[in-house]
Amino acid sequence: MKTERSKALFEKAQQFIPGGVNSPVRAFKAVGGNPLFIKSAKGAYMYDEDDNAYIDMINSWGPMILGHDYENVESQVALAIKDSLSFGAPTAKEIEIAELIISMVPSIEKVRMVNSGTEATMSAIRLARGYTQRDKVIKFEGCYHGHGDSFLIAAGSGAITMGEPDSPGVTKGTAKDTLTAPFNNLQAVKDLVEGNKGEVAAIILEPVAGNMGCVLPAEGFLQGLRTLCDQEGIILIFDEVMTGFRLSKGGAQELFGINPDLTTLGKIIGGGMPVGAYGGKKEIMDFVSPQGPVYQAGTLSGNPVAMTAGMVMLNYLNDHSEIYTQLNETTGKIVKGFNENLNKLNLNYTINQIGSMFSIFFSDTPVFDFESAKSSDLTLFGKYFREMLHKGVYLAPSQFETLFVSTAIGEKEIEQIVSANFEALEKIHS
Repeated sequence: MKTERSKALFEKAQQFIPGGVNSPVRAFKAVGGNPLFIKSAKGAYMYDEDDNAYIDMINSWGPMILGHDYENVESQVALAIKDSLSFGAPTAKEIEIAELIISMVPSIEKVRMVNSGTEATMSAIRLARGYTQRDKVIKFEGCYHGHGDSFLIAAGSGAITMGEPDSPGVTKGTAKDTLTAPFNNLQAVKDLVEGNKGEVAAIILEPVAGNMGCVLPAEGFLQGLRTLCDQEGIILIFDEVMTGFRLSKGGAQELFGINPDLTTLGKIIGGGMPVGAYGGKKEIMDFVSPQGPVYQAGTLSGNPVAMTAGMVMLNYLNDHSEIYTQLNETTGKIVKGFNENLNKLNLNYTINQIGSMFSIFFSDTPVFDFESAKSSDLTLFGKYFREMLHKGVYLAPSQFETLFVSTAIGEKEIEQIVSANFEALEKIHS
C-alpha cells in the first residue's frame, strides 16, 4: 500500500497546523505511523490521496449512519446553498427541525441549535448551573464531553476529592467545581452528592460511553442516577452526541427508558455538517436567553445548510425505523465473526457492543469503566490497527474510541472486515 502523498501532506501540514491536524486523535499518535489524508468517500468506503480504498468503520465518528455521499442529503444541501450559506437570522427550517427533534426524543420539550457537540455540552452545563443556582458538576472518568474547561478534569484520589486540571489552560477554580466518579459506580456518585450536599447542579454522562471505547451502562445504573437526581434536585444530563438517533430514533434514553432533564445532541442531526443541539424540559430551557437569564448565542446556530442536511437525515430515520434492525444485524454479524476468530486463535479479548456501536479491547477482563478499559494492551492495539489498515479496514486510531457501523456495509464488506480481523490477530500473535 503506497501512502507517499499522505506522508508528504502530513509533513507540509505540520508547518502550518499544530501537530499537522485539526483534532488530536487524527495524528495517529496512539497507534503509530502517519495519518492518512482522505480525498473522498462513497457508501461504505473512504479513499485517500494515494487512491487506496478503506471500509470506513468510524463514519466521521458517527454521523454517516447511512454511509457516505447519501444522495438525498447531498442533493438537498446543493439546493439550499443556492439560497445563501448563512443569514444570521431566523428561518423556517429551524422550526421544522426543532419540531422533528422534539417528536423523536422522549425527554425534549424545547431545543436550542448550536454548532457542535462541545458547544452543546458547555451550554447545557451553564444552563444547569443557572437554573439550580449551584456551581458543582459531576462527570464520569472516561466520558468525553468535548474540550470545554469543565470537562478536562482528571479524577482525584478519592470519591469526594476535588478534580485537578487535566490540561494546561484549565484553571484550578474551574477544576474545584468539577467532581469525578467511576462510570457504572452508583455508590461513588451518592458519596459525592452527600459530601457536597446542596451544591451539585448537574450530573452529566454518556448513557453509553463511546470515548473509552464502547462501554455499556450496568443494569440499574442509569435509573439509579435518575432517582438520585430527583431526590436531590440535580439536573441529569445525557450526552447523546454519539448515541442520539443512532441507537434508536429516540437515542439511548428511548432504548433504556430513562428520561434525563437535559440532552445534548450532535453528529447525525447535521447529516455530516457541523451541528449540535441541547434540549430538555420546558421549564429549564425557558431559562435560556432571550427568554431567560442564561446567555448563549451563535451567529451560525441554526445555519440553513446544516438544518437542511439534518432535516433530510432525521426524516429518513424517523420514517424508516427498520434501519435500526438492519444496523443491529450487520454489527452483530461482524461481532460474531470477531468472536469466532478469537476462539479459533485461542484468544480471550473483550468485545462490547450495543446496536451499531462496538469495540474490541485487547484485555481478557470485562470492560465496564475507564480503569478496566485502561487494562487493554495499547501496543498490541496499535499493531492491530496498522494491520487492519493495510488490509483495507479503517478503524478508529485509538483503543479508547468506539466503532460505528453504517447501513452501507453489506455482506461483502462484512466478510472482508471479519477476514481482515482474523489475519491481523493471527499476524500480531505470530
